[in-house]
Amino acid sequence: MHTRRSALLLVGAAVLTVNAPAAVSQRTLALPADKAILTISGKISVTNRPGQAVFDRAMLEQLGMIGFETTTPWYSTKVKFEGVPMRALLQAVGAAGQSLSVTALNDYKTVIPIEDFEKYNAILAIKRDNQYMPISDKGPLFIVYPFDAHAELKNQKFYSRSAWQVAKIEIN
Repeated sequence: MHTRRSALLLVGAAVLTVNAPAAVSQRTLALPADKAILTISGKISVTNRPGQAVFDRAMLEQLGMIGFETTTPWYSTKVKFEGVPMRALLQAVGAAGQSLSVTALNDYKTVIPIEDFEKYNAILAIKRDNQYMPISDKGPLFIVYPFDAHAELKNQKFYSRSAWQVAKIEIN
């Protein structure tokens, strides 16, 4: 009986070895077909350029979009945002860090703990009120928290983490 168990364990190991390369090939990103709007670097394991994961808008949308309505300090009425859950984006690039260093097109920088995305379900918004956001109005990408869903989010700490015109994210 001991011999049969050893043989079964070896067969199981062989199956895992055969399946491993297929799983790795699924964890690669295609190159952007259109103009790149986001570059992610740092502690990531899935890339499409050396040390980077670069996305165009279509690639981001393919990760899956969600939306919510919330009030913000930047608009006078409640706004509907749609975008990629930050958790999904970080998973797509195999992020392995504790925080993000976010840089906007205007060189604004902020640091966001990754735990925020599990706790608050912030998104990388692509649309506001069903329209793609132009650079002239906080686009094309805006990290937004669902401020109305948690009272503690209506605070300068979280407002400062809500970077707009996001261009680069480094996983630390």
